[in-house]
Amino acid sequence: MAKNIFADERMTAWMQEHLPELRQRYLSGQRLLYQSLAVGFGVGLAAHIGGYVLLSSAPSGGLGLVGDLLKSLGLSLWTGVVVVLFVQVIPEAKRRQITHALDEYEAVLRDKTQGRSAGS
Repeated sequence: MAKNIFADERMTAWMQEHLPELRQRYLSGQRLLYQSLAVGFGVGLAAHIGGYVLLSSAPSGGLGLVGDLLKSLGLSLWTGVVVVLFVQVIPEAKRRQITHALDEYEAVLRDKTQGRSAGS
């Protein structure tokens, strides 16, 4: 049976103290996604370059296989991040931008409507 980590009073007190910061920092935006994508891109690019260097220095044998696998892993990792950027991150940012513009437009319409009704 899993132990409930919040049964400990110190853990509960720490959570109460840091709850607003945790909500604001990690749950309110896309920060975790962006950090994960940045790490994935960096690790993938480093693995791709490392695999290429290893493959060019030892083209055959066990090291060649490891270099080839490392190069392929790195390539798939950093190109996957680029795909996620184009498929999810950019459209989501555009959606938020359009939603914000529509909200501003609706607020202007409400203000105009309230101004007319107050002036009558």
